[in-house]
Amino acid sequence: MAALSIRSGLAPRFPSPSLGPLEEKVSITEEAGIRPSPGEAPRVSVEVAEGALVQQGAALARLHKASDVCFVAPMRARVARIELLQGHRLAEIVLFREPEDEAVRHDTSGADNEAGLRRLMQTAGFWPWLRRRPFGGMPGADERPAAIFVMATDTSPLAPDPRMAIEGQEEAFGRGLHALTRLTDGPVFVCQQPGPPLFDGVPARGRLRSVDSGPRHPQGAPGLRIHTLFQASIEASVWDLHAEDVAHLGALIATGTLPMSRLVSVGGAALREGRLVRTQPGADLRGLTHRVTKPGPHVVLSGSPLDGHPARWLAPRHRQVTVLPGVKKGPQRHWLIGALTRSAAPKPVIPNAAIDQAFANALPAVAFVRALMSGDEETAMKMGLLSLLEEDVALADYVLGGEMHLAAALRAMLDRVRSEFAE
Repeated sequence: MAALSIRSGLAPRFPSPSLGPLEEKVSITEEAGIRPSPGEAPRVSVEVAEGALVQQGAALARLHKASDVCFVAPMRARVARIELLQGHRLAEIVLFREPEDEAVRHDTSGADNEAGLRRLMQTAGFWPWLRRRPFGGMPGADERPAAIFVMATDTSPLAPDPRMAIEGQEEAFGRGLHALTRLTDGPVFVCQQPGPPLFDGVPARGRLRSVDSGPRHPQGAPGLRIHTLFQASIEASVWDLHAEDVAHLGALIATGTLPMSRLVSVGGAALREGRLVRTQPGADLRGLTHRVTKPGPHVVLSGSPLDGHPARWLAPRHRQVTVLPGVKKGPQRHWLIGALTRSAAPKPVIPNAAIDQAFANALPAVAFVRALMSGDEETAMKMGLLSLLEEDVALADYVLGGEMHLAAALRAMLDRVRSEFAE
């Protein structure tokens, strides 16, 4: 399979003040929310009661069918609210920060073998940070991937540099990479900007592969890297995770404590100043944007300007917060005028260079979009559907002006394929 051309992709620009230097003080928000990623609703057994005091890393809930897989507290806190959907499915657990730093320490004596490493990752709360393809979501507790992708590059607009996130943690990063090779018989790809490999001196180098990515988006999108280098299939899943999480895995193995911090950028047109901070998973987005937003209505997104969603809490795998001006509502049109002026079907795809670049020339973009919008699962799967998730087509949605809603069509097709072919 051909790798992406270093010049492929686009460089969409969104107005935002400069992010500035990394703030020295860690910005732990007074509140945090533990919730699954958008579109996920795992069935869980709750381990704590409202009002309980919990340590950092303490189990708050466990998967119902895989009790070792835990959702944990990102800070020492008091449990303020537990919300479950029908069927004991996790909606959110809200925490109020408590003073002092106390963290749960795990037994790492078995981490040198696969079974012990898996159990450590699952009980410590690391497992929800992994993402599988096809279909998305965290991997099954016993799942063994055909390959693993470590993303040490991020080309999303306003994204923080993953290399900065692991500065000073090189030893832990190498230890984490070495651990990942125990979870798969296949390769572990490290996707990075051109330069020396990030894993010099790491054991098992024959299993580790460095892959250069260009600076344009979606060069750093995991799905496009997976599609070009090691395609996911129904029979062979592929995992991806962030480089900073790999460094945290290395620290967990060495100390028994999982670090609960991540490098996050806070940008967008509705800000007076941007921020580059370290904060905890599930951070309160209001706390991160307090005193830096411009006067007037605004919308706070967890994620990038391309694929972020309005939220109160930082999503489990997100490392961006985007604040956009609120849209002022004008006079509402009569429903009949809207019905007469709105097309019953989306506008056809007009072939152009932009749509090809929005997929980094990794697949036949126009044909793929047509298969997606017409519901042709077999053709879409042949073109790479099973390696992609919503974020991977967000730039194409942006280029098409929102007419096609590719992300929604992609999710609908993945759900159909899962129900028809994978269950």
